[in-house]
Amino acid sequence: MEILFVCRDALENSVIANLVMAMEAKKAGMDAGVLFTEEALAGLGGGAFAWAPLLADRDTRTAVAKKAKEKGIPVISSLDKRETDIKPLVKAAKDAGVGLFACPVWSDLLELRGRLPAEVQEIDLPMALKLLSGAKRVIGTF
Repeated sequence: MEILFVCRDALENSVIANLVMAMEAKKAGMDAGVLFTEEALAGLGGGAFAWAPLLADRDTRTAVAKKAKEKGIPVISSLDKRETDIKPLVKAAKDAGVGLFACPVWSDLLELRGRLPAEVQEIDLPMALKLLSGAKRVIGTF
């Protein structure tokens, strides 16, 4: 893998950035993936995603949703066009060929095995270490 993004925060803005950057890397011909860990993994497993404090007000979130729609980023909820929704973005990233992986440490600690979206591959610790050590570039931290 050429580039691996580590997404650890259950912040919608962070998940959006990681997935969109990975999809752009794929468009540029790179083998790209996202490793979800800690809070981000908990969010994907049924928890709630929040927004960073400076982006959390309704006006900012509405503006982000509008711009995302204009840019063709599939994060708009079908229920409320003023909000974003991570699920369609996760699916779009997978459909674009981005590898989506669940950190095995946090999958076990949070008891999320079998409860994650189908697009996110559950891996074991040796595979996680292979992803991290084999990637030409790792962006993000645990």
